[in-house]
Amino acid sequence: MSDDDTPKTPFSGTASTDDAVAAVKAVSSQIFDFAGVPAKASKAGPGVSACGDKDPKKYFQVYHPWNFEPNSGADTAVAMKHLKEKLNTGGWVLKDEYYDNSPNKNLNLVADNDAKKMSVSIVEYGKRGTPSIGINVISGCYQVPDGQKIEHS
Repeated sequence: MSDDDTPKTPFSGTASTDDAVAAVKAVSSQIFDFAGVPAKASKAGPGVSACGDKDPKKYFQVYHPWNFEPNSGADTAVAMKHLKEKLNTGGWVLKDEYYDNSPNKNLNLVADNDAKKMSVSIVEYGKRGTPSIGINVISGCYQVPDGQKIEHS
């Protein structure tokens, strides 16, 4: 949902930063479950950023980049297969699937969930020494409730 990919970032409604972060964490957990293989996730938590050219004191986005590392390197491809299938269910729509220009020609998936006003981009790093999957969940634009401030993490 970056400005490069879509003409306008969707409005996600009014929410405190804590509530918006919780919503993004819930989507990240859903993506973890979609992968369907035993794995560990990196500990990095969500961050908060400005939302395009909107007033940075009133509007914000939440992003959550994290790494999914299957217990078995061979499960990386299995997880990507599951993700590809699941990101066309439950409100998710797989918008793009391509191999990047890196020497490893990594598989990339991009999906949106219009109801949740969330996007996810996924990159398979299957040819690394420790195979993993890079995942970034990003929200639409939230407006902070009147009288509250945006809490940057």
